Amino acid sequence: MAKHKILNTLSVVCFITCIALWIPNIVFQIPSGAHFNIFYIAPVGVLLAIFTKKKWLIIANIIAFFSFFWLMTLGYIIAAIIDYFF
Repeated sequence: MAKHKILNTLSVVCFITCIALWIPNIVFQIPSGAHFNIFYIAPVGVLLAIFTKKKWLIIANIIAFFSFFWLMTLGYIIAAIIDYFF
């Protein structure tokens, strides 16, 4: 039981780390390449969540993994709307 709790905690830490890696780019508008570490951290979080069989952690870490593509797409859409209307 203790092993599952440790793996569960590590999976949550991986998810929170993935979110924290976006803070310089989104909140402070500082271009940083640190968010590329998501591609290494999120799969580890998914594997840890698979071992503990927590579906919400599996989904959260998968969302964190694909957040790069979703946020880039959203940024391009917002830039296109701003260029079109202003």
